Amino acid sequence: MSRLTLLRHGQSQWNLENRFTGWVDVDLTPDGEAEARRAGALLSDVPVDVLFTSVLKRAMRTAEIACTEAGLHDLPTHRDEALNERHYGELQGLNKAETAQKYGDEQVHIWRRSFDVPPPNGESLKDTLARVEPYYREHIVPLLQQGTNVLVVAHGNSLRSLIMFVEHLSPEEILKTEIATGEPITYELDTNLDVINKTILHKST
Repeated sequence: MSRLTLLRHGQSQWNLENRFTGWVDVDLTPDGEAEARRAGALLSDVPVDVLFTSVLKRAMRTAEIACTEAGLHDLPTHRDEALNERHYGELQGLNKAETAQKYGDEQVHIWRRSFDVPPPNGESLKDTLARVEPYYREHIVPLLQQGTNVLVVAHGNSLRSLIMFVEHLSPEEILKTEIATGEPITYELDTNLDVINKTILHKST
């Protein structure tokens, strides 16, 4: 049996400003750093042998802060842009309210919440899954099959893609799945990597 734990990064500056962030390398806010510390406290009893992150600083900083808080030192660490957030194309950097005024509420809702409709020059969730899933299969699955416990610190949509694959969810089901910042999701997996148990470690308010 192995354990896969997923953690969405803490609040970033553009989360605070309600902007589409995507691949823009925005850092954490002080509240985001505090979320990372609380996540680390929640991870203190979770077995972790290997760490994976995206190459974006909000995920790397969250992982650094959380692992320090959890007492997880000198973990083997792998970083790859395959785990980056969904690329929002021409929407990146735009305030979401202003974007709705420019393109219309209905169109922005379709870009944000459909499975396979990308924003201009950006990625849909389906596109994000198409890069996350092969990376998971090639780099993470072999470790889990060996009984290694893996922590992935990444982003709302890259983690949503992982959850879709791990839980065998449909496009309709994954679109209803929300992932809170700073709340680790941990899966106990059997030898076939099917989910035995899923636990969301809730942060205190």
